[in-house]
Amino acid sequence: MEKNYANILVAVDGSNEAKKALLKAIDIAKKDHAKIFISHVVDTRTFATVEQYDRAIVTRAEEYAKDMLTEYKAEVEKAGIEAVCVLDFGSPKVKVSKDLANKYEIDLIITGATGLNAVERLLIGSVSEYIARSAKCDVLIVRN
Repeated sequence: MEKNYANILVAVDGSNEAKKALLKAIDIAKKDHAKIFISHVVDTRTFATVEQYDRAIVTRAEEYAKDMLTEYKAEVEKAGIEAVCVLDFGSPKVKVSKDLANKYEIDLIITGATGLNAVERLLIGSVSEYIARSAKCDVLIVRN
């Protein structure tokens, strides 16, 4: 039996795989008449390594995210689908799989398979892998 989705969350990071995830979300949303939530989480953990916290780094990351989300939202709306942009800060894997999914009553998360290098993946796990294991809704991982 095929499931219809109402709220689809697409996690984007600017990669080619994230773009393909967005296109897959558009296809599913058209079929199911779903709303798409386009999310980007600025990974604030990376700023912990900066010796003196520089607000300019966060501002640049936020501006990049806003531009990317605006571009993606226009593409979704051009396809005739309602889109909501979500910009958040923290750990992407936790924010996407738990916080945002719960807040927006998401029933499908779509993300690219873009992962970390093999050593980092072994130590901390990739974002898409974590989302697939911990989300309470369906997860679709799009490969390049």
